[in-house]
Amino acid sequence: MRADSMGWILWAIGASVLIQGCMCSALQTNSGCMKWTEGPGDDVCCEACNPGHRLITECGPKLKGLCTPCEAGKYILKPTDRKCQRCSQCVGAQVMVKECTATTDTQCGCKEGLTCGDAKCSFCVKKCDKGQEPTEKRSCRPCPEGTFNDQIHQRCKPWSTECQHIVTKGDALTDITCGNISVDSSKKPGPAEQEWPLSVVATVVLSVFSIIVILFITILAKKNSNKKKEDVKKPITSTPIITTPTDDPRTLIAVECSFHEAQQEQGSRSELLGSSGSSDQFIA
Repeated sequence: MRADSMGWILWAIGASVLIQGCMCSALQTNSGCMKWTEGPGDDVCCEACNPGHRLITECGPKLKGLCTPCEAGKYILKPTDRKCQRCSQCVGAQVMVKECTATTDTQCGCKEGLTCGDAKCSFCVKKCDKGQEPTEKRSCRPCPEGTFNDQIHQRCKPWSTECQHIVTKGDALTDITCGNISVDSSKKPGPAEQEWPLSVVATVVLSVFSIIVILFITILAKKNSNKKKEDVKKPITSTPIITTPTDDPRTLIAVECSFHEAQQEQGSRSELLGSSGSSDQFIA
């Protein structure tokens, strides 16, 4: 029983070692090619190499010879490419951000105050502030009239064109601010909006009252002035009308009659005075 058990154990160990050896051999055979298919005859064809490997030939008797790793200082992106690319070097104003690997190129950045000039950061340019935009000459210029830029080192964008009511005009840094001219009837007026009509009414009433007072004072002053003028005005005396003598008989007769009447009146007065004197003496 012990001998049989030992035999079975030795057989299991041997089979395990054999399987591991086959798997290692398969992995070594497939170390360069990631995806393959059977080709004509006994050949196999590689459809895609493992990352960091380049394709030598598409079909062959063994997978191992179809792909090969990239050399040091080179990288490859596509699994079907036949040539590895040389790693980029960060020079001048560039600084290294990440080193090159077999599957990625070197990542470069720029010194403080500068920024990458393209997506690959193959060169550096001056960093444009807000309100500016980069030019083709790798410099900065202010945003033209009608455009703005609110980000660092970006192209200027045009102001908004669809705006019912402009609240604030745009500039090189900000877009125009739009407002809606439609009034919402459901919105209740605020305290300031409620007080506004009362203040207007009060102003109008005070203005009308002031005008009435001014008119009343003006009319009263005019009346007083006219009254003073009437008081100062002198009375008009009538002057006798003296007619010149005339040769008209009727006029002479009228004058003579007047003269006789005057003499008679004077005589009457004398008689009255005489009679009054004699009566006084009689009484005495």
